Amino acid sequence: SHRGRSRGFPWAPLRGSASVPGDKSISHRAVLFAAMAEGTSRLSGVLDSEDVRSSIRAVGQLGAQVSLEKQPDGSLAGGVTGWGAAGPSQPEAPIDSGNSGTTVRLLMGVLAPWSVRVELTGDDSLQRRPMRRITAPLMKMGARFEPEGRETLPLTVCGSEGLRAITYDAPMASAQLKTAVLLAGVYARGTTTLNEPSPSRNHTELMLPEFGVTTTAADRTASVTGPAALRACEVQVPG
Repeated sequence: SHRGRSRGFPWAPLRGSASVPGDKSISHRAVLFAAMAEGTSRLSGVLDSEDVRSSIRAVGQLGAQVSLEKQPDGSLAGGVTGWGAAGPSQPEAPIDSGNSGTTVRLLMGVLAPWSVRVELTGDDSLQRRPMRRITAPLMKMGARFEPEGRETLPLTVCGSEGLRAITYDAPMASAQLKTAVLLAGVYARGTTTLNEPSPSRNHTELMLPEFGVTTTAADRTASVTGPAALRACEVQVPG
């Protein structure tokens, strides 16, 4: 500091403020859960990124009404009116998740409990990423995926309204896998439990209760008891 002053540099604390962008994982969940819910949720702090916009476009194709607008700080805020008990609409075209693995993998769990046939695809990179880790537990619950045995996108989700609750030992720690199974489990009859070999992000377990769905969570286990219904709420996505 002495030498800095002698060279003519001021020595003083840095003062100011910086806004931290909204968390991407939580932004995805806020949009998807609000689309599933009954009523209009108010979201703020949503990250404006191409991946999150993939989720926004997807729920719009499935019948949610989304009015998120750019804010002065660059985030997105506004309302999302969900499909609630009516369920998602049959989209007229395939849903393209771009490069967003979170969008497509969570959508598999969102769509599994409903009588819809939805083709899911993505860009060249996403089409090379593994999907079997998500489809395997959902098939145990009663959903189908076509073409049968295919492990990469494009895949068509063939949902079923009679999903079975399961207890599933996940082969790896994955918040995307856990979330897909829990979202399907919201509408399955009974308690769906997912056990992991090590902890993964717990955004879903923390956010579902905000939408009125009770979850139980421990270090490596998460459960939800269905059938349950999501209710609109207010979500402020943290940075």
